[in-house]
Amino acid sequence: MKLLFLALMFATVSVSHAAIQSKEVNYSVQGVTLKGYIAYDDAITGARPGILVVHEWWGHNEYARKRARMLAQNGYTALALDMYGEGKQAHHPDQASKFSGEIRQNMPLAQARFDAALDLLKKEKTVDASKVGAIGYCFGGSVVLEMARIGEPLAVAVSFHGSLETQRPAEPGRVKARIASFAGEADPMIPKSQVAAFREEMDKAGVYYKVVTYPGAKHAFTNPNADGYGKKFNLPLAYNAAADKASWKEALAFMTEAFKAK
Repeated sequence: MKLLFLALMFATVSVSHAAIQSKEVNYSVQGVTLKGYIAYDDAITGARPGILVVHEWWGHNEYARKRARMLAQNGYTALALDMYGEGKQAHHPDQASKFSGEIRQNMPLAQARFDAALDLLKKEKTVDASKVGAIGYCFGGSVVLEMARIGEPLAVAVSFHGSLETQRPAEPGRVKARIASFAGEADPMIPKSQVAAFREEMDKAGVYYKVVTYPGAKHAFTNPNADGYGKKFNLPLAYNAAADKASWKEALAFMTEAFKAK
């Protein structure tokens, strides 16, 4: 009984010291301060792969940070970056469209801000700088795909309900990342024709990729706040718990495979 008590006490102490750690970080590009958020599991010893999390068009908010913590729970060090600067967030679709449009229309700026976050992530003591990737949601998903297309040094790039359209199609030999896209079949922003064109683009470029679409899932299906946004602004957004769970499981498996192949 005494040995059992000691064993239980030791287990309790061990668990109490293992926790997801997080911190806010500031970095800058061209004189603009960017506000990021890093999460990792301090129970893991040694370096591990690092993942950038690119936010939705609403900006760097708690949802992006939540996903960073979820990645940390799965053995990664994650950095939720800031594409808009100063950590600013949109509170109306018009504002979100303006902020995201400024980035989409200025690829050199988008790449500079992405690279600054990537450099910061690689310098984290818990990160194996030779194994980095990125995931993104909606606007963030399209950013991640664009960064992969132009040859950013990523092992993996994962888009959740991000636009698949591009003005810079992937070219043979240029893409370094394995790419995955998860989208909803009921998402009017990512129609079947766009998915088909994306598959053709990836095939022509010889990219290792995966595309999964979920029946009945609408835009922003991974975000529990999507229902509220959809009703408030009359947008075709809706949370889909089944698709959220399935896509996260698929993404984690895809990332594990990509880093093993690295």
